Order: sequence, then C-alpha cells, then structure tokens
Amino acid sequence: MTVTQICVMAAIGLYLAAMIAVGAVYSRKSAGGSGFFFLGGRKLSPLVTAMSAEASDMSSWLLMGLPGVAYFTGLADAGWTAIGLALGTYLNFLFVAKRLRLYSAEVDAITIPEFISKRFGDRKKLLLGLGALIILVFFVPYTASGFAAVGKLFRSLFGFDYMTSMLVGAAVIIVYTILGGFLAVSTTDLVQSVVMTVALAVVLVFGVHVAGGLGAVAQNARSVAGYLSLTQIANVQTGQAAPYGFLSIVSTMAWGLGYFGMPHILLRFMGIRSASELKISRRIATVWVVISMSVAVFIGIIGFGASRAGAIETFATGSAAESVIVKLADLLSTHGAGAALVAGLILAGILASTMSSADSQLLAASSSVAEDLIREMLGVRLSDRATMWVARATVVAVSVVAVFLARDPDSSVFTIVSFAWAGFGATFAPVMLCALFWRRTTGAGALCGMLAGGVTVFVWKYLVRPLGGAWNIYELLPAFLIALACIVAVSLAGKPGEEQTKTFDKIRAMCR
Repeated sequence: MTVTQICVMAAIGLYLAAMIAVGAVYSRKSAGGSGFFFLGGRKLSPLVTAMSAEASDMSSWLLMGLPGVAYFTGLADAGWTAIGLALGTYLNFLFVAKRLRLYSAEVDAITIPEFISKRFGDRKKLLLGLGALIILVFFVPYTASGFAAVGKLFRSLFGFDYMTSMLVGAAVIIVYTILGGFLAVSTTDLVQSVVMTVALAVVLVFGVHVAGGLGAVAQNARSVAGYLSLTQIANVQTGQAAPYGFLSIVSTMAWGLGYFGMPHILLRFMGIRSASELKISRRIATVWVVISMSVAVFIGIIGFGASRAGAIETFATGSAAESVIVKLADLLSTHGAGAALVAGLILAGILASTMSSADSQLLAASSSVAEDLIREMLGVRLSDRATMWVARATVVAVSVVAVFLARDPDSSVFTIVSFAWAGFGATFAPVMLCALFWRRTTGAGALCGMLAGGVTVFVWKYLVRPLGGAWNIYELLPAFLIALACIVAVSLAGKPGEEQTKTFDKIRAMCR
C-alpha cells in the first residue's frame, strides 16, 4: 500500500472510529427506556433536528446518485429532481413539522405507525401492522443502496473486494446504531452533514481546476446537445438529445411529495424539544438542501468536463458515473500527503452520506418491529430493556437482508433509492397529510389509502411504466394521487370517532 493510500485510509479510519465513539457516549442516555432509544426523549435542538433530517434524507444519493445522473444525462433530470426535493423540504418543515410534533406528543406516539393508529383509533392494530410492514418492505432496499455505495467506494478506490468493503461499512453503522439509538443517530447525522458539506466544497473547487476552469466546463457541456437544457435530456454516448416535456418535469418534481411520508425524517420533527423552534430548523434545512443539491448537480457536469479533459476516465454507464466524486478524490490524493488526507475526508463524506441514511432507516425499522408489531399489535408484554434488545436484533436482521440485496456491485444507487422513496411517499404521505389537516379522515380511509398507494407503486413500476410514452411517469405521482383519492372516498362513506375529532380540534387550535 502506498503512502497516499495510507493517508486516505487513516482519514477514513479516524472518521469511522469517531462515529462508534459517539454511539458509545450516547449508550447511557439510550438506557433511559424505549422512548429515549427510539425518539431521544424529544430533546433535539433545532440545529440537530434540521441537519440530521437532511443528512438522513440525502444518503449516498447526494454524493453518488445525483452527480452520476447529471454526468450521464445533463441538467434536466438531475435539476428538476433537485428542485422538487428542495420544495418538498421547505413545505414539509413549513406545514407538517409543527403539527406533527404537537400531535404526536398529545397522543404519546414515538413511531409513525403508532401515531397513525392513535390518530384514528379504529382499526388500530391493522394500521399498526400495515405501517410497520411498509417500513420493513421499503427500508430494506433503501438500506441496501447505502451498503452498495460503501462497497463501490472502496472497490473503485483501492480495488478492495466489493462484498468485504460493504460488510465493514455495515458493521460500523450497526454498532453505533444499536449502542446509542436515536440520540447517537441524530448526533452522528449532524457530524456527517458537516463532513458532506466540506466534501462537496473541496470537490467543486478541485474538479473545476482539473477540468480546465469554468470556461472549459461550460464548453464541454455545450458540446453535447441538450446537456445544459432543462427541457431536453442528453445522451453523452451518442451526443443526441431527447425532449424533456412537461409531463416528465411534473413526474420528476413529484420526488418532493415523498417528504411528507419519510418516517426517518418525520421522526426528527417528533423529536425536537420545542415545536416553536422548528422555524429555525426550517431555515437551516432549506438553505443547506438548496446549496448542497446545486453543488452536487454541478459536480456531475464538472466531472464530465474532467473526463473530456482526460483528468479522469470516461464512464460508459449511468451506474459507473455514480463514482465521479470518488475518481476526483482519488486524483486529488496523488498531490501529496496533505492532499491525500483531504481526499480521505472527501471519501469520508461519501461514507457520511451513506451512513446518515442507513442508520436512520435501521432505527426506524427496529422501532416498528419492537414497538409497533411485537409490543402493540401482538400485545407481547416486554420491558423497556427487552424492547430495546428486540430493536437491536432487528437492526442486525434488516442489515443482513440489505447486504444480500446489495450483493450485485453493478446495482444503481439512484434506481434503488427512487423506488424506496416512491414507496414511502405513496403509502405514508397522503395519510399523514390527511391525518394532520383533514378532520373528516377515518381509520378505514387511512387503511385503504396506505394499501392502494403501496400496491400502485409496484404495479406502476413493473407493469405500467415499462409501456413507455405517456405511461413513463415516476411511480410516486400516480400512486400518491390514487392513495389520496381512496382516503377521501372511503372517509366520506364513514364517520370519524368523536374522541379523534376532539383531539384534532385541540391541535388545530394550538397551531393557530
């Protein structure tokens, strides 16, 4: 191993050790019971709430998936996705955060399925069970995408075995998650968001330099038809462009709808120490998201320019292009020991983006099994200590399945994340919006909407969308609309419980 590789490995090793140390520090606080392990006792500061929500949201998709899409197809697809997500982030904090924080505390709910079941009262066990099942079904592939990113990172950089690299990364995530619970996960997410920010900034500057400057980047981008257009999608292999029409734009921006149903993000709203501080969190989160996604998209375009300049290799597939930041960091590491340490920090940023999502997803999945399925739905009487051990065992079990799903080194991070995102957005988002803002919603309507949304995601993804043409719409949009229609139709056919409407009116009055 060269001196450069040793410096890079040292930086990454220190970062991983620091994450485990955070888990150990918070292990005592998580011993305060399942409420602390799953929700941190509702004691998050506004800064931690904002940055942990966004770090857990962005995942490896920010530093690998989004630049890869921009590199291979130009500005349109990546750009409209980023715009939709930025709007979704702002609106989620603006409309959902405060009301969910107050409502979840009022009904004493510490998980999303538990909140939905207590909000409606009727069909409680069915809502609990279905909510927990949805979390397991869609978080497993989501977690798998993060593990795959770790494997790709070390394989492309050091030539390490993909499977071995993935297992090491998964092991670190598992250790600090099961040690410290929600507080450890949220605190490490804050640290990881800082590392991700530094990584983006360094790669941006260095990438422009090796690509020959901003003028050369722009010239290379303009040399491919439609590459810098928001209404055309480019093909860097053929040099041709295809229309990116209104339907495609709406479909891509539908990514933003997913925010209203992401359990690992919504839990941050529930965990903040005061609802009045969410305004601060909203400002921090929105600014960070807009800047970080803009930079990530631009890095993809810069990477294309760097390939044209011969600084890094030219990628033949979209999946391969997801390693553009890795290749730029690898190039930086050849400029001496100091640069190698900085490159190690960049690579730690990629690890950070992966770990910040995987840990949150694992924790949400474990809380659904231990708290929602076993304790509430099945009625098994477990002590807080036993519940936490069940949750920890679930973290390990979900990780094992995720590793199995991510065993293919050629799997696309962007594709896996987009499907899982659609699943949560279609099943939880319509229900959460109706639960928080429509007094007339019933438990039967919520149950029907969740089922319809989940089924539509699979049907549209594998049966309808392959038809192409006007049917080639991101599955989240039709699934969200169908789920919402089902909630409204079934709720209008029934009547909400009196106790539930009284609680709804109380929360509505508190939000005025």
